[in-house]
Amino acid sequence: MANKVFIVDDHYMVIEGIRSLLQNEKGIEWVGHATNAASCLAFLKQQQPDVILMDINLPDKSGIDLCKEVKERHPSVFIIGLSTYNQLSFIQKMMDNGSSGYVLKNATQHELMEAIETVARGKTYFSMEAAQTLQKKDAAKVILTRREIEVLELIAEGMTNNAIAQKLFISPSTVDTHRKNLLAKLEAKNTASLIRMATQLQLI
Repeated sequence: MANKVFIVDDHYMVIEGIRSLLQNEKGIEWVGHATNAASCLAFLKQQQPDVILMDINLPDKSGIDLCKEVKERHPSVFIIGLSTYNQLSFIQKMMDNGSSGYVLKNATQHELMEAIETVARGKTYFSMEAAQTLQKKDAAKVILTRREIEVLELIAEGMTNNAIAQKLFISPSTVDTHRKNLLAKLEAKNTASLIRMATQLQLI
């Protein structure tokens, strides 16, 4: 089954460039493009691609906000952030809003194909430069206590605060404190983002 790919970018040359790289590839079905957030959302009402390559700078709305909106309305669609910016804050915000990957616009055909195939399998993908940027953040290594690591592993297993409290023989409020500390240390907005960041940093 070919992965249906859609691109949102306000530069026609970028759209054409990526389309020419991908259109003859086995495993890719090009389903169209949008040059702004509004036309992207209108298209998604008609049909859903498997993967959207989404520019971060759009004329009517940031791709970061659009990513969140698309994931809320169409959770089964996978999104890859597409940008000229290799900045940690952009990568982080896209991931927090549900993106499954981040690729720079200088990506090779091989990288694009790998990114699409990887996120379509439900995994995350970063282009080499984006991965290096994330690793620089790791260099300021996140230091977790032994107890925080225990709590983090149980959160990743999907356990509630009460269940974690019973397992570790501590109070639910103590678990909640550990959870808040974990969110702060990993600069994560929510549990899903926390688990994603912990996985990327190889903490779990």
